[in-house]
Amino acid sequence: MTDRPHLAVIGAGPAGLAATVAAAAHGVRVTLLDSAAQAGGQFYRRPAAELRAHRPQALHHDWRTWERLRDGLDTHVKAGTARHLTDHHIWFVERHPGRFTVHALLGPEQEDPVAVHADAVLLATGGYEKVLPFPGWTLPGVVTAGGAQAMLKGTLAVSGRIAVVAGTGPLLLPVATGLAAAGVEVAALVESADPKAFVRRTLALAAQPGKLAEGARYAAQLARHRVRTLARHTVVEGHGTERLEAVTVAALDGAGHIRPGTGRRIPCDTLAVGHGMLPHTDLAETLGCRLDAMDVHVDDEQRTDVSGVWAAGETTGIGGSALALAEGHIAGRSAAARLRGRAPDPREWAAAARTRTRLREFAAALDSVYAPPAHWTEQVTDDTVVCRCEEVTAGAVREAVAELGAGDVRTAKLLTRAGMGWCQGRMCAPAVAGLAGCELTPSRRPFARPVPLGVLAHEHTHPTERGSS
Repeated sequence: MTDRPHLAVIGAGPAGLAATVAAAAHGVRVTLLDSAAQAGGQFYRRPAAELRAHRPQALHHDWRTWERLRDGLDTHVKAGTARHLTDHHIWFVERHPGRFTVHALLGPEQEDPVAVHADAVLLATGGYEKVLPFPGWTLPGVVTAGGAQAMLKGTLAVSGRIAVVAGTGPLLLPVATGLAAAGVEVAALVESADPKAFVRRTLALAAQPGKLAEGARYAAQLARHRVRTLARHTVVEGHGTERLEAVTVAALDGAGHIRPGTGRRIPCDTLAVGHGMLPHTDLAETLGCRLDAMDVHVDDEQRTDVSGVWAAGETTGIGGSALALAEGHIAGRSAAARLRGRAPDPREWAAAARTRTRLREFAAALDSVYAPPAHWTEQVTDDTVVCRCEEVTAGAVREAVAELGAGDVRTAKLLTRAGMGWCQGRMCAPAVAGLAGCELTPSRRPFARPVPLGVLAHEHTHPTERGSS
């Protein structure tokens, strides 16, 4: 099989799995690299084998699709047409004439380097949650919505007995229903979106009856567990000393301001809060791929504007697992054909292309409905920590803007250190942009994650010795 063209797929979520199975089935050798210990990504995250979960499918609504992808990957691994490398944390993709080298750090400690050589690269790096601060958001017991879901899916654990799920976006529904089914008392689902906004998007939403039915099922589960939904509300503050003890929520007016006198205090020991997601574009940026705002730009074949690089899934725009599957399938088929020296026939993936078109329209409609409150920064006090890594407050960011002239995220970072910590601004950049009153723009970094200096020195002196394949 070594004479086959070699495709490196980065990310083993829905898009990466679909791309791997499609490409391996059409004549190329695939190496699937992922930082997790098992395939699936966040969407298909499963409990560790040591937990011996009897019904992991109870935490998922699309289990059959996962089984199909898992079985397809296993088949190709056994046949030698695919490799699946777990615990590989990619920090850089190096481009050579007609070739690529994927640099990774191995294992939980992320210290041992490895290099994988390939003829082409397919980026399926997914997305991450948008975090917006508020007073009390750093208290133990406050987690992101995705974090609460990952804890439940991956460890069968919850962070408390009484929860409030808040923010905006479709992710809040499975998080609230999942927690309730696990025995947590969900005191409220607090959604900042205006229900009237859905009416204005009726045509686009009605074009996906399966998605509407899925939403209806979640609504029925919430009703069965007696979870009250507070629409057009937002979290104003978290309260507690040692850990979270309660939250204050309030109603929003039509312009996105807090309506005076509507605040109510809800006792809870867990707050799962989320305000949507952002694409992971670090590797695409270092490769020089064009971005459309925050999304990696791709053509109808899921090709970027860099020769030999494809992208699929949330990295090209947040749209959910079904869209990621369609994009991954198209990208895998296209890459396989191109690597074998022929122009692909789009009719080979016509069904996936139609699905992609419909789901992109659906995602755009949802994106216009689910938006953080327009004036969320008004509730962020000056002493609220914005950048947890560097302990930078909102007051420091505001001072940098008002007195030092910071007008963009990068300048605010240089003046306040917000974004200079371990996460490199992934957590705080949306908040800094909001407080500075500027657009959130991608932050170009030389590497996608922190790298030990010894690894860089080794790569410089012996760039292809370790882990070559």
